[in-house]
Amino acid sequence: MRPSFKRGLITALVVMMFAPGRVYAGATYDGVMKGGVVNVGLMFNRIPAAFFNEKNEWVGFEMEIATEVVRRIGIIMDRELFMNKVKVNTKTRLSFLTSARIDLTVASLTHTRDRDGVIDFSIPYFFDGQKIMVKKGRYATHRELLGKRIGVIRGTTSETNLVRYLKKMGDPRAERHVMGFPTISQCISALAQGKVAAWSGDFNLLMGFAVEHGDDFDIIGDFISREHYGMGLPENDSRWRDAVNMAIQDLWRDGTYMKIYTRWYGPHTPYALPMTAEIEVWP
Repeated sequence: MRPSFKRGLITALVVMMFAPGRVYAGATYDGVMKGGVVNVGLMFNRIPAAFFNEKNEWVGFEMEIATEVVRRIGIIMDRELFMNKVKVNTKTRLSFLTSARIDLTVASLTHTRDRDGVIDFSIPYFFDGQKIMVKKGRYATHRELLGKRIGVIRGTTSETNLVRYLKKMGDPRAERHVMGFPTISQCISALAQGKVAAWSGDFNLLMGFAVEHGDDFDIIGDFISREHYGMGLPENDSRWRDAVNMAIQDLWRDGTYMKIYTRWYGPHTPYALPMTAEIEVWP
């Protein structure tokens, strides 16, 4: 081995060992067990899933679910765990996992085959579907939107679902009429400013903004897809995946899950979303 190559190899190994973030040589489970910390990726502007309230507190359904899952993994490990909350968005919720910056992401992530080729998923912990939101009083049906521009968050399942749906309704130029924006705030701004005629996304996301903006928007028509959210996990780490899955099932078994769900999505909340399925529970 040439001296220059050897020096370069040693330098690369040192950088990997001491790079920012927790990068384990072994399994995530063993790293969490040893360090006592779970780095969890969470959204921060998705009402009511995970957001900052008027007191600047990070709250929401996914925040509470993540907190309980981490606590119960600690019970499985027989040690107390600390949840380190990490902000993620629709771009970073996967890349932070693949780069080992986080151990778990609870960030409104639909389980798809493409994503499953990059990361692993837990069993579904939330059931939603995609809808379409418009300015109040502008449109009453999806068909009225044919040929008009509709915004989505770029790179999400909402984008591919909407193109497929518009084509099914008879729009041969669906790809040109679906406009992708990098962020949630840009989607809502485009709709408010009339740059698009509608915004399409998961119902709980649209409902959160509709409620926050009073009487400015309507959510119209039926669901155009069904979305099952899974917790994102590092690839090929079955012991860690099992611990997360067991924790989710324990939440469901003892009724804690439905208490949290009802607090955020129950019939007496502004974000009412009837529970349409049950969490998978293994015998």
